Amino acid sequence: MGIPVKLEVFEGPLDLLLHLIEKNKVDIYDIPIVEITNQYMEYIRGMQHEDLNVMSEFLVMAATLLDIKCRMLLPKEVTEEGEEEDPRQELVEQLLQYKMYKYMAFELKDRELDSGQVMYKSPDIPEEILEYAEPVDLDQLLGDLTMAKLGEVFREIMKRQAEKIDPVRSKFGKIEKEEVSLSDKFVYVHEYMRQHKRFSFRQLLLEQKSKMHIVVTFLAILEMMKLGEIHVEQENTCGEIMIERIGEADEYKEASGSDRSDSVHNGGISGTEQDCSSD
Repeated sequence: MGIPVKLEVFEGPLDLLLHLIEKNKVDIYDIPIVEITNQYMEYIRGMQHEDLNVMSEFLVMAATLLDIKCRMLLPKEVTEEGEEEDPRQELVEQLLQYKMYKYMAFELKDRELDSGQVMYKSPDIPEEILEYAEPVDLDQLLGDLTMAKLGEVFREIMKRQAEKIDPVRSKFGKIEKEEVSLSDKFVYVHEYMRQHKRFSFRQLLLEQKSKMHIVVTFLAILEMMKLGEIHVEQENTCGEIMIERIGEADEYKEASGSDRSDSVHNGGISGTEQDCSSD
């Protein structure tokens, strides 16, 4: 007649391994893999569980232990640094991590039990008392304070504020956004072309105020080349860029920003790029 044996219930294979290590009082960094594997397999044989998901976890760990046991019998592998690899290293890291989480769970459980024994009492102070403000005696508050002392305190505060100012950064200027319209540059170039049939790009830029004005003017010149309004030539590299008007000056008398905006849309520069601004 068989004797029924009640097995302990464990959360998973790592919980079982940790129990066996603590039961045998062995060093977790130097696990006797043969002895622990035999005890683990003995527990597996005694399990009677119909849940395949739970059983599969224990069986996977059993296969891992058998694999480590076999690798322990073979000559030890050597890494590129010349150190011998321990087949148990990965298992040890898993056990240490599980042990840390397990103890953290115990700590949180104890805190939960302790908090259940704490009783709280809602405040019952009348509103009249909460809203009460003690009157301030100005004479007592000022005491022996005089105008001379107030002036001294004020000068000390201003001195500290001055010391906080960075002497270098305080001289930095403010960078402001500069709006430059491409359509306005079309009008400017067309007006210039009415007075000059052939001119250099350098002459065209003499009245430009900033780099952004120069860039937008250059974009206007490129678009006019595409529309066939001007002819541009350069005799050699880094030489003077010469621009020549195609057509008569009267053609540009009626030029306006709105008229040229339509040509920009049809010519290839999108409306979103019509207004250029410096960062």
